[in-house]
Amino acid sequence: MYEWQRQIQAIVDKIDECIKTCDDEALTLRALARELGYSEFHTTRKFKEIAGMPLRDYLRSRKLAFALKEVRDTDKSLLDIALAHGFSSHEAFTRAFKAAYGVTPREFRERPRPVVLRTKINPFDRYLLGLGEIGMTKSNDGVETYFVTIPAHKFLHVKNYESNGYWDFWQKQNAIPGQDYDTICGLLDSIKGKLDDDGGSEVNSGSGQLMAYMWDPEGRLCDWGIPRIECYGVRLPADWQGEVPPNLQLIDVPEAEYLVFEHGPFDYEQENRTVEEKIERAMAEFDFEGTGYCYDETPGRVLYFYFNPARCWKYVRPVSRIEG
Repeated sequence: MYEWQRQIQAIVDKIDECIKTCDDEALTLRALARELGYSEFHTTRKFKEIAGMPLRDYLRSRKLAFALKEVRDTDKSLLDIALAHGFSSHEAFTRAFKAAYGVTPREFRERPRPVVLRTKINPFDRYLLGLGEIGMTKSNDGVETYFVTIPAHKFLHVKNYESNGYWDFWQKQNAIPGQDYDTICGLLDSIKGKLDDDGGSEVNSGSGQLMAYMWDPEGRLCDWGIPRIECYGVRLPADWQGEVPPNLQLIDVPEAEYLVFEHGPFDYEQENRTVEEKIERAMAEFDFEGTGYCYDETPGRVLYFYFNPARCWKYVRPVSRIEG
C-alpha cells in the first residue's frame, strides 16, 4: 500500500545526496526514473501525486535552497555557486533566485533576511502514516543525564496554545495561514547564525530547528502535569540583530541551568517509540536527592527538545537550585 511512498522517499533522499555532491548527471528525470524502474511519465505523475508538486519544481527549489546557504555562508563567487548547482549562467541563477526569494543573490549576500526555503519533503514516515515502530530494536544504549549551564540566547519561534504533541502541533499550525509547516520551517532554515545549526539542510535534523515547551499558566497540561505551550523554532546568539518575520516571535532567554536527558543515535523506523519510552521513563524516575536541584516550572522557562536520530534524542529541562 505504501510502496510508492517508499520509492518517492528514495528519490527525495537521492536528490539531496546528489545536490550535495554536485552530481547533476544523476539528477535528470531519466536517471531518477531509471533508478525506480519506471517510465519518466509514470515517475513524474506519481511524484506529483504523493509530493503535491511536480518533480521538476521540487528539484529546482531544493537546488536553490542549497545554493542560498552557500551564498549566505561562504565567499564563493556567485558564478561558481550557480554552476555547481546546475544553472547554466550567473544570469540564469540570478533570475531563478529572485523569482523564488524576491531578492538577487548579491543583495541577499550583502543583507541576509528570512525567506522561505523549500525544505526536504518526507513522503514516507512510518509514524505519520500510522505504521509505528518496526519492532526490531537494535540498540541497548541507555539515557545519559547531566546538568549544564546554558548561556543567555534568543529563541525565534512560533507557538501554539492548543496543540498536544508534535504531529498535533503541525496539524493545527497548518490550518493557520502563513504559519504552516512548509512556511515556518522554510523561514527558519534560511536564518543565519543558529546556535544548533551544523550545516545540514533537513528539517529538524541538523538545521538548528527544534521543538520547545514554554511553561505558561494558560497552556495545556503536558504529560508531566505542567501547564505548557508548544513552540517550534531556533536558538540564536544573545546579540543577534536579524530581521524577525511577522509570523514568528523572538524572546530573550537568560543564562540558566538545565538537566539534560540524552539518548544516543538510533534507527528511526525501528527504535523511535522505544527510545521515546526510555526518555520519558528516565525523566519520570529521575531522583533529585543529593543534587541540590529541582525542576523549574516558573512561567517563561523553556524546555528544549532535540530530535535527530542520526545523533540523539534529547530533552533539555530547566532546573533551579534548592535554597537552604
